[in-house]
Amino acid sequence: MEQLCGGDCLRLFENEDRISELHEALLVHIMSSLPTKTVVATSVLSKRWRHVWKTVQNLKFVSKYHQTFSEDVYRFFMLHKAPFLESLDLEFSNQLDASDLGILVGIAFARHVRNLVLDLDYYSNFSQLCAARFPSGLCIYDNNKTLETLTLKHSILLYFPYRVCLKSLRKLHLYKVHFYGKDSVYNLLCGCPSLRDLIVHRYRECMETFTIAVPSLERLTIEDSGFGYGCCYVINAPSLKYLNIRRFKYLNSCLIEKAPELAEAKVSDVSDIENENILESLTSAKRLSIHLSPLEIKYPSGSIFHQLLSL
Repeated sequence: MEQLCGGDCLRLFENEDRISELHEALLVHIMSSLPTKTVVATSVLSKRWRHVWKTVQNLKFVSKYHQTFSEDVYRFFMLHKAPFLESLDLEFSNQLDASDLGILVGIAFARHVRNLVLDLDYYSNFSQLCAARFPSGLCIYDNNKTLETLTLKHSILLYFPYRVCLKSLRKLHLYKVHFYGKDSVYNLLCGCPSLRDLIVHRYRECMETFTIAVPSLERLTIEDSGFGYGCCYVINAPSLKYLNIRRFKYLNSCLIEKAPELAEAKVSDVSDIENENILESLTSAKRLSIHLSPLEIKYPSGSIFHQLLSL
């Protein structure tokens, strides 16, 4: 009898649905770490689960070479009830899906998204002609006050003829995107008065001068893996505390105009730069890490770097 009772109790315990008994806020928190497809699929489990997915605030959609990607996302948001989005990640696998990028970004802004990731990783990502344009009008006229982090990757064309207005943006990651001239760079960065962390990874983009002038900026990482012949970097960031420069080759110069608060600087894989300022301007850094390839750098003969390298 004891053994039978023990077996029955074990079976009852195994069939007990304890997850459904959890508070809805906790269920939403758990589901926020799952793929969005899986989240939606939970609606068929029981009546208890039918509407839980509608309040999940962390969403990720990945197109898989099908023609209904945008329609699927539209239908999802027609039923979705969360007052704001903590994060939205949109990954496009082909140019056709990315044709509705502006509408999808507009939906994200309308839902007061805080963290937005757009990744257009298809094979034409080195061609500006095949890039999808980021909807600049939303940034200009919407006066967005909720977006805190923005990550843009691959085949995205950033064309900003006027200054954007992203007042709450604190972190910006630009990975192999395309800029429509230096004015677009200026109008983007000047429109982010709260920006603290900037990551720029450039690849095969022709621009004579890439200027980063952000008074609020505290952390900056720049990587240029495109052999920037004739290109110049100008950094004007009086609040900068951390600087990481990687893979600079064949640049005309990298001028750090203002960085009096610089505490840590890292310079690695840099070569063939004719510039008298890239190292000299880092003397105020409390921690300096330099890993250089064979390089040719011009600097004043009386500088500390000239003395050290002459030993």
